[in-house]
Amino acid sequence: MLEEILAQYQGEKAQSLSPLVLAYVGDAVYELFVRGYVLRTGNAPVNKLHRRSRDLVKAAGQTAFYHRVEGMLTEEEAAVFKRGRNAKSHTMAKNADMMDYRIATGVEALFGYLYLDGQLKRLGELFEAGLPPEKE
Repeated sequence: MLEEILAQYQGEKAQSLSPLVLAYVGDAVYELFVRGYVLRTGNAPVNKLHRRSRDLVKAAGQTAFYHRVEGMLTEEEAAVFKRGRNAKSHTMAKNADMMDYRIATGVEALFGYLYLDGQLKRLGELFEAGLPPEKE
């Protein structure tokens, strides 16, 4: 089933989706990448795993992620990010300022686009590059 979904959106079809639809998908994809990363740091009780992932998933964490990878983005990726960032959403996270929330939406749109377009290797490259330095 997953292969059928991905095959349906590869190419221009992923690009034609609304940026908020891309962000909807990208939110889940980003969360999966974060959870995988947290699991790599070691097995722990679920509440500890949640605390490790919380700062990476919240809007401010996604903003920091974006600033670490923005120089790596292709023109196409930057355009998808900007579409997501500039999309008019009628909701906002409770604990985020507007700019962080918009940048986070752009990051999620980018992740949704790359996922639906089947660019899983590129997703991995960007995710690894966007992780905070070990000291943070």
